[in-house]
Amino acid sequence: MIPGCPNFHCNFYQKKDCVIRKGFYYRKDDSRKIACFKCKKCNKKFSSATFKLEYRHKKRRINYELFKLLASGMSMRRCARHLDVHQKTIHRKVIYLAKKARKTNEEFLLSLRSNPVEHLQFDDLITSVHTKLKPASVTIAIDAQKRFILGVEVGSIPAFGHLAELSRRKYGRRKNEHEAKLNALLERISPSILPNAKVETDEHRLYAPAVQKFFPRAEHWQYKGEKGCVAGQGELKKIHYDPLFKINHTCAMLRANVNRLIRRTWCTSKNLDMLKNHLDIYIAYHNHILLA
Repeated sequence: MIPGCPNFHCNFYQKKDCVIRKGFYYRKDDSRKIACFKCKKCNKKFSSATFKLEYRHKKRRINYELFKLLASGMSMRRCARHLDVHQKTIHRKVIYLAKKARKTNEEFLLSLRSNPVEHLQFDDLITSVHTKLKPASVTIAIDAQKRFILGVEVGSIPAFGHLAELSRRKYGRRKNEHEAKLNALLERISPSILPNAKVETDEHRLYAPAVQKFFPRAEHWQYKGEKGCVAGQGELKKIHYDPLFKINHTCAMLRANVNRLIRRTWCTSKNLDMLKNHLDIYIAYHNHILLA
């Protein structure tokens, strides 16, 4: 397939009319022959690799392996040691893999519009950035029938409990982004949810207004939050029958497989953007490999 001209200033930008083949080159990084092209009007030379996210990558062979390792409980530093590359390479690869995963996750949500989700569960997972004095909420929504993760949103929240006063004294008052991120998530996934779907949550005060806003015809069931058990990183509940088992089990899988979410770990997130990147990578792995 011949791509269009990538030159913004060319009169034939993104058109194939004046593009001709111009041989190929051997890409040593992954031992492949890459087709080259040329625009006859502006003389712009390019290849089939020009339009891909992996453009100018030097370590393509580790991309898929790193994708699996990041979704299997391994830290970025240990990934660098395991793959014998520099830590900065892993940092750049995480950003690249997250972009690719987000595109995959968006396409997956679009595919669900033809067969909307009938049973939705969502909840929040609490983690921290850099220190426990800077907590963050991870709002996650799943298809309770097929166990697919529909999306996540990450936002900062004020410290609570016995750490609240110390956090305010050291870092000042933190912005509460919980409600905004919850609404952003439900708005994004709403086209893929059946209008009269069954929605299950716990009794958090923000959940009922959010469900009423985005799913006014839905059947909303709320259950009292229960004490966590030792198993499942504290996410599984110490009761005989848990009506929110699917979402709690998914949160437990996140804590087990995303290294920075493990309880009592020294692998903490340094900013919310990298936490969101890591979660997007895990969602793509969860939906397309674990549940395939």
